Amino acid sequence: MKKNLFLAPVVLLCLSGGALAQNLKPITQEKATRLVKTLSADDMQGRASFTPGGEKAADFIASEFKKSNLKPLPGSDSFKQTFTVYRVTPQELEVKLEGEKVKAENVFASTNYKELEWEADTDERRIIPITESENPRDAMMHVYRMQEDAIVLVHPKHAETFASYKRYLTRGGIVQETGKGASKVFILTDKAALQNYDIEIGNKIEELQLTNVAGMIEGKRKDEFVVFSGHYDHIGTHKPIDGDTIANGADDDASGVTAMMLLADFYKKQRKPERTILFVAFAAEEIGGYGSRHFSEQFNPDQIVAMFNIEMVGKPSQFGPNSAYLTGFEKSNLGELIQKRLQGTAYSIHPDPYPKQNLFYRSDNATLARLGVPAHTISSVQIDKDETYHTVNDEFEMLDMAHLTSMIKGIALGSYDIVFGKQTPTRVDKAQVQ
Repeated sequence: MKKNLFLAPVVLLCLSGGALAQNLKPITQEKATRLVKTLSADDMQGRASFTPGGEKAADFIASEFKKSNLKPLPGSDSFKQTFTVYRVTPQELEVKLEGEKVKAENVFASTNYKELEWEADTDERRIIPITESENPRDAMMHVYRMQEDAIVLVHPKHAETFASYKRYLTRGGIVQETGKGASKVFILTDKAALQNYDIEIGNKIEELQLTNVAGMIEGKRKDEFVVFSGHYDHIGTHKPIDGDTIANGADDDASGVTAMMLLADFYKKQRKPERTILFVAFAAEEIGGYGSRHFSEQFNPDQIVAMFNIEMVGKPSQFGPNSAYLTGFEKSNLGELIQKRLQGTAYSIHPDPYPKQNLFYRSDNATLARLGVPAHTISSVQIDKDETYHTVNDEFEMLDMAHLTSMIKGIALGSYDIVFGKQTPTRVDKAQVQ
């Protein structure tokens, strides 16, 4: 028999100021069901970036913010924050090493320039060999992140890793700007040094639009912010199962966006908060986190006190009823503060039990954490066992709605002291974040 995961609508907690009646009545399973069902319906077409289904989801979230009487962010008259990105698609790449042409399958480039021409006679480019004895994934990622132009000579022993990176980096990448930054040319070759090279690159560049949806409740402290977020995009269509091609993304991440919207409604029904609360549905998490990157550029990160990013909370965790985990638990004391606030309730929060999955860096919290914000993701999915992740079976019917409702109530309780200025989490050490 399934346990009842509901907590009574009113919870009594002992705080420094005495007993407080915490009214959770605004958070109901009926409301959560309506929201997550709408976002994960077939007519949203899997909410992929740059699609009508994604735009429809953004419109729906904006309409819910309006119903909750949120305000647009400072300097805006709309909940929809549209910004430009660019798709860079390789069109031409010719490489000669020591006068000999390299086969197309043995070369790829990472650049946001429309055209590049490199010649040994006129240019001094850094030549980086990745030798037979090196870990190719670590070495190629290190080079990829370097802020200087480079020609990368990858030993043929690493052909499989080379091909994997080529597929990933040449599928038509999205970038925030063009004509700037470092470029890399990766070549599969047994050469470890070069005297002569001739490289010509041509790319097709398309200008595209993405949209975050953001609203706020203004607090007494207008320059201190607490963020609640989730990403509304998903992967669109996918490999068919029984004729179904729509990857509905009910848990990933309609569940998290539903939680964020109900938390907005919950906090709007409380007294005026001490800190200003920002509620954000991010675009483009699935294709590189461009929504959270754009959002991070709109604020001084030192003024963001905490970020509660919510992802995949529609299924029970391994820790039992009313429980969730926090990614990057050790990187600030936000998790400890939530644990303290939840003492004496039915809810609990735990450190991430899946460190090998690298979840801290796989969601929108990572962008702000790199800037020092105590930014973490709350989740409950058993990611090592979940068989619907990024498939067409991630549908509403797979969710445990009593659990999802309890997660939203638990986050409301766990975040309360931070929103109302009673607690301030420690900052993330930027040097300890990738």
